[in-house]
Amino acid sequence: MARTGLAQDDRFQRHVTGPGHPERPQRLAAIAKALRERRLDDACAAINVSPVDMALVRRLHAPAYLDRLESACRTGLAYIDEPDSAICAESFEIARLAAGAVIGAVDAVMKGAIDNAFCAVRPPGHHAEHDRSRGFCLLGNVALAAKHLIDHHRLERILILDWDVHHGNGTQHLFDADPRVLFVSLHGHPDFVYPGSGFESERGIDAGEGFTLNIPMMPGAGDAEYRAAFADKVQPAIQQYAPQFVLISAGFDAHRLDPLAPIDLDTESFAWMTRTMTDVAARHCDGRLVSVLEGGYHLAALAESVSIHIEALLSA
Repeated sequence: MARTGLAQDDRFQRHVTGPGHPERPQRLAAIAKALRERRLDDACAAINVSPVDMALVRRLHAPAYLDRLESACRTGLAYIDEPDSAICAESFEIARLAAGAVIGAVDAVMKGAIDNAFCAVRPPGHHAEHDRSRGFCLLGNVALAAKHLIDHHRLERILILDWDVHHGNGTQHLFDADPRVLFVSLHGHPDFVYPGSGFESERGIDAGEGFTLNIPMMPGAGDAEYRAAFADKVQPAIQQYAPQFVLISAGFDAHRLDPLAPIDLDTESFAWMTRTMTDVAARHCDGRLVSVLEGGYHLAALAESVSIHIEALLSA
């Protein structure tokens, strides 16, 4: 039985995105309710949530963007950069809390206080670029965790697996040229699904060429197609890379009930993907794994999927 950490905080619900926005505070309320009902919150160690150090953020995101984001929130703009990226007065500070929660989880794992962790945070992060927001995302939560592992913990091989149904363009671009991060993404094919990036031909650049693996999935892909992709592509790449830490951008919007993309995973698919990655972490890096919430917009499917994801982490 693994010692699993859980980062959750009611303050994340204060990032208010407005009526009809799919990335809404109720997502975390639904998750919290499901975890309470299953007593999974009690089974996990609580992770302290505090704001991320802005010195770290400025090493990954352009200072001009961060100033612009903070100003947009303070002055009451409804969104930044594109209408999907809705903000409110508190969004900048809540984004700092989200990123800080992930850093706290990473540090707890590195210290050996816990074996793995799940971070139920918002706003999500994998679409956030170096100098702009995209697709609901303000700061690159998982990317910042990878940067922290490299700069502070001196690791040299970080695996980021992104199974959100939307390609993690921000994460990919932030590490395009960096061989210290292997970015592996399974997502809806960019011809059909936002953000229109993540083709197989995108493999990294310069020193990072070959350290990006995109696996676009055609509409209607389900459990069988994902299992085949793991067996044929994901696991061989990971085995060769031998990561020292596993980060997961855990979007649950590839679920068949989710309204935002045409992929048809059952809830159980998230359990076997989790088990696969805990096995990878056990084999290569003493179980060190941190998973971070990205998408997932059907509340019942999201709550159920997160629950079995955490159960699988606890069973590692």
